[in-house]
Amino acid sequence: MNGYEALRSLPLAVADCELVRHERATSSGFDRVTTEIRLHGDDSVGVGEDVTYEASLHDDLHETGAPPLSGEYEFETFSEIVGDLDLFPGGAPEREAFYDYRRWGFESAALDLALQQAETTLAEALDASYDPVRFLASTRLGEPPTFDRIEAFQSRLSDAEFKLDPTDEWTADVIDQLSSAAAVRVLDLKGHYHGTTVDQEANPELYRTLFEAFPDAVFEDPAITDETEPILDGEFDRISWDAPVHDVADLKALPDSGWLNVKPSRFGSVESLLAAFEHCADEHLNAYVGGQFELGAGRGHLQALASVFCPDGPNDVAPIVYNDPTLPESLPASPLHPTDGLDGLAWSFTDRPD
Repeated sequence: MNGYEALRSLPLAVADCELVRHERATSSGFDRVTTEIRLHGDDSVGVGEDVTYEASLHDDLHETGAPPLSGEYEFETFSEIVGDLDLFPGGAPEREAFYDYRRWGFESAALDLALQQAETTLAEALDASYDPVRFLASTRLGEPPTFDRIEAFQSRLSDAEFKLDPTDEWTADVIDQLSSAAAVRVLDLKGHYHGTTVDQEANPELYRTLFEAFPDAVFEDPAITDETEPILDGEFDRISWDAPVHDVADLKALPDSGWLNVKPSRFGSVESLLAAFEHCADEHLNAYVGGQFELGAGRGHLQALASVFCPDGPNDVAPIVYNDPTLPESLPASPLHPTDGLDGLAWSFTDRPD
């Protein structure tokens, strides 16, 4: 499916833009701040979510307000305009990726609005269907790492599957517990993160232990060094790329692998995102959708995209409550099903403004 060809000419009418700030504590020990971007037009509201990680950059945007965006467009023209705008009025962010994160917030809001104005859904526009979405519980294990968070999930959902972030602090006992008593599907080695609070240096001993302990797991973003390359040799069919990939060119520059974590915000534009999904289909590369601690409609957008492109993948698109420090007594179970009667990019009624 050539997805962008089906979307590029969608008419879009924008009257004004509203910004809504969200903040919520997370199980990873930090308070998440995001901005919902709400584009109003023709009695509809298209919603996107800027997942930039620095709270001050959200504050700057709210202080200066959204750029002037009112007008009538084709979707592709709107995308080109947004791509040329300075979306960081308070100064350039330290991390280059934030440009893509914020652009995705505006573009996804515009796509949501354009689809609503066309009285259709993403699936219908792409001549596809919304299928039930498999998802994992993505979590860290605390400091020091323990099995407690896993047990909390399992007490609520006995068949929960997991995406975990190994660290040098994982002990042999923790690894034994996880390998014997948890359905660990993805292990994110974070070997391509630099300058973040979750950086994980390449650790050949840890890599070797994990590959042996979890023979069926997908391993995300290993660092390739002289010490780790012999361990990774022969394992690339179960390696996935994430952080280094912002477009198809980035993916082609990496060693061939079996998997790709498609995080829409990393790609910035709808065109670049859909090109990545098309590349995965053409190259028989297993795709799954990943999240960025979304707090609003952005999480539903991920679920809609996963539903169309990779519903059976190990998607990191669990409902927002999965990231709360204290889990509620009951949790939505995998797979997720869409709400009937919605158009645009929305997956459920919670994706629509009150």
